[in-house]
Amino acid sequence: MHAKRNTLLFFLIIIVSFGCSSSEETSQKPNIIFFLADDLGYGELGVYGQEKIQTPNIDALAESGMLFTQHYSGAPVCAPARYVFLTGQHTGHAFIRGNDEWKERGDVWDYQNACLIPTFEGQRPIPENTVTLGKILKQEGYTTSILGKWGLGAPETKGIPNLQGFDYFYGYNCQRQAHNLYPPHLWENTKKDTLKNEMIIPHTKLDASVDPYQESSYKKFTQEEYAPEKIHQKSLEFIKAKSDQPFFMYYASPLPHLPLQAPEKYVDEYREILGDEEPYLGEKGYFPNRYPRATYAAMITYLDHQLGELIQTLKEEGLYENTIIIFSSDNGPTYTGGVDFEFFESSKPFANGYGRTKGYVYEGGIRVPLIVSWPNHIKAGTVSHHISAFYDLMPTICDLANVASPQEIDGISFKSALLGAKQQQHEFLYWEFPSYNGQQAVRMGKWKGVRKDIFEGNLNLELYNLEEDPEEQIDVSKQYPEIASRIEEIMAQEHEPSDNELFRFEQLGD
Repeated sequence: MHAKRNTLLFFLIIIVSFGCSSSEETSQKPNIIFFLADDLGYGELGVYGQEKIQTPNIDALAESGMLFTQHYSGAPVCAPARYVFLTGQHTGHAFIRGNDEWKERGDVWDYQNACLIPTFEGQRPIPENTVTLGKILKQEGYTTSILGKWGLGAPETKGIPNLQGFDYFYGYNCQRQAHNLYPPHLWENTKKDTLKNEMIIPHTKLDASVDPYQESSYKKFTQEEYAPEKIHQKSLEFIKAKSDQPFFMYYASPLPHLPLQAPEKYVDEYREILGDEEPYLGEKGYFPNRYPRATYAAMITYLDHQLGELIQTLKEEGLYENTIIIFSSDNGPTYTGGVDFEFFESSKPFANGYGRTKGYVYEGGIRVPLIVSWPNHIKAGTVSHHISAFYDLMPTICDLANVASPQEIDGISFKSALLGAKQQQHEFLYWEFPSYNGQQAVRMGKWKGVRKDIFEGNLNLELYNLEEDPEEQIDVSKQYPEIASRIEEIMAQEHEPSDNELFRFEQLGD
């Protein structure tokens, strides 16, 4: 009850304070929702070719707006992708370039310890003076919120959402805590919201004495309060507490990131569709699951249902016509934890599996869905082949809101592409990733250059023609040495040594 009273009071404060300061100018600005899936593959949506998983609401969003075929995340894992989105900087310039669990504090992977002691939860905080999209829009009169997973600053630091431009936050502060979708707590602003769930430590296995083919053996992994549902309900409350001010909602869903946990109703529907299957016993990490394929499909369909409910609420509240909805994923699909990426063809038409998806700068790891809808502004049912990346989203959203974006960013607004006008193009897109043995990548027109195993001293460039070889199987660097040389120049030009030792490349001269 205490948490509910706090939530209601917060929303009342928003209504009163912004109602007193509203103006004709701010009321005409569009509302903006960035709905970000977690580890959702390019090929896991019906509108992108998926045949087994049902995503009717996401497909309908594409039919009502614009679908992008050549959009990229900012990084192949969680935290840097989110930082790139919020700051407009690519990972050659970004403060966060990989997942940094801030291990100097102690055993941060002790789940129970982190649940009890906030100073062991969360990731390394971004600096207090970081210019985020939230801060920019808040300064321009937007009510700002983040619902879902943060991952850019531990509790009790300057990196928390409420100090980085967001009026309201509800969800996971820490991406490690999100390895359980029935967690003991979530965060509401700076306070813990204790849930009615027992503490089940991630990677807990089945008891040796139980039958792995019996559903009852997995009962402890499904508890009372499902975090994605709690987060979703807060998002609907935020919309319903509307004021005369426009709002920006960053909906950072934890789905379909592992572990395999989904509402029983949705799992049962896919059991009927997919039939019986072998259980996943937790051999490759995360919780075991009796029906892994059905559960994974259920997580994505449940995510789709939540987007549909969000849109319906906008319509009921009279906000839909003036709301821009942007849907994407933070990186490619996972290769572990019971996910059958081959069965679902999660990265189709790109290469699948470990070494090619999440954690890697090949297409399957960084090419992601992007759908943008804005009634009466973006032509319904259009497809764009414009090449863009997460660091373009900040200037694009600012442009759509008629707000100036910072000068020192790497992104280019693609508002013109959305509105059917002539669009400025990138000469190239750039990534570096100081994990999974060190990687760099450049997209330049139809060409893609990749370096991997940099930490082993390998600076050889792989070159691919994506128009002819989207699976990146045929290295043509020997046939096109001038293209390879130009991409190597870009890699040297765009890389700046990181302030964080964890993200440095000695092999690149750091």
